[in-house]
Amino acid sequence: MTAHLLRDTGYGCNAFLGGISSNYNTNFWSSERNVVVVEADEYDRSFLKLVPDVAVITAMDPDHLDIYGTAQEVENAFVQFSNRVKPGGLLISKYGLKRTADLHATHHYTYSFNDASADVYTANIKVENGAYRYDVIHKEWILKDVVLNMGGLHNIENSIAAITVAKYLNIDDEKIIAAVANFKGVKRRFEYILRSNAHTIIDDYAHHPEELKALISGVRSLFVGKKCTVIFQPHLYSRTNDLAKEFAQSLDMADEVIMLPIYPARELPMPGVESELILDNMQLPQKQVLTKEVMLDWVKMHKPELVVMCGAGDIDTLLQPVKKILEN
Repeated sequence: MTAHLLRDTGYGCNAFLGGISSNYNTNFWSSERNVVVVEADEYDRSFLKLVPDVAVITAMDPDHLDIYGTAQEVENAFVQFSNRVKPGGLLISKYGLKRTADLHATHHYTYSFNDASADVYTANIKVENGAYRYDVIHKEWILKDVVLNMGGLHNIENSIAAITVAKYLNIDDEKIIAAVANFKGVKRRFEYILRSNAHTIIDDYAHHPEELKALISGVRSLFVGKKCTVIFQPHLYSRTNDLAKEFAQSLDMADEVIMLPIYPARELPMPGVESELILDNMQLPQKQVLTKEVMLDWVKMHKPELVVMCGAGDIDTLLQPVKKILEN
C-alpha cells in the first residue's frame, strides 16, 4: 500500500514486495527516484541487515519459533530493528504493541484504526457499497473522506501507516486520497475470487492466528448477518504445534470451519501434530478436517454463501474448483 501510494501519486519509488500488487501485476518495480520500499522479512532475522529512513512495524506476534525459540526473542529482534532506523528517521508502529516503550527512533508515531490515544487514528468509519469511508487524524493534520475499496479493518489500519508515510514525505492530500481509492490490493490478501448475489469467495494468505483474527473480523464487518464458512490450511507442523490454541481461538470467530491437512512446506512431519490438534482446541460446534477432494464434495453439497479460503500453502490451487462449483 505504501509503495502504491508513492507510485500512484507520482512521488516515485523502487519496490520489493512480498506479494503481487493487483494494480501493477508485479511485486517489483524500479524508478529513477532514489527511494525504495521494502517488505522486510523477520523470518531469518534478515530484516536486521536493513538501515531504513522510515520503518513501519505492524505486529510483533510470536512466529517462526523454529528460528527464534521464544516469543521474547521475536520481540527482541523487532526492538533491534527499531534501533536500526537512521538518526533523524521515522518509526511508525501499531498502537498497543507490548514492547512499544523499547522501540526507539528520533521520531516515533503510533497508529490505530479506532483508538484516539494513538498518534494517528481513524474516525467516522462508514461502510458504503463494500468500501470503507473514514477520516485519518494526526495532531498536526486531518485527512477527510478517505475511501478504501477493499475489505478488512486491518486494511484500514494498514492505510493509516501508509498515509502517515506519504504525509511525512509531503505528498499532497488530494493525491494521497486518490491513490488510496485506486488501491486494488495484493493478490491473496483479502482478494475477492467470486462476488455475486448468491455467493462470495474471499482468498487470503493468512497463516498466523492474529492474521486469521483480523481477516475474519474484516469479513464480519462487511458481511453482517451472513454465515461465514472458513476453509483453512495450516502451514508448517512447528507453527501448528506452537500456536494450536491461538489458531483455535481465531477460527472460533467463524460460523463453520473446514480444515485441510497441514501443508508441510520445508518441514518433515512431527509426531502427534495434525490439523486435529487445532480442531480439538476449538469451541465451535461446526468444525471438521477434510481432504482436498472431500472438501470439494462438501462445497458441492452445501453451496455455502460466504466462503473464506486461507493459508500460505497450496490452498490457492483450490480456488478455481470451488469457484466453478459455486458459479454452477
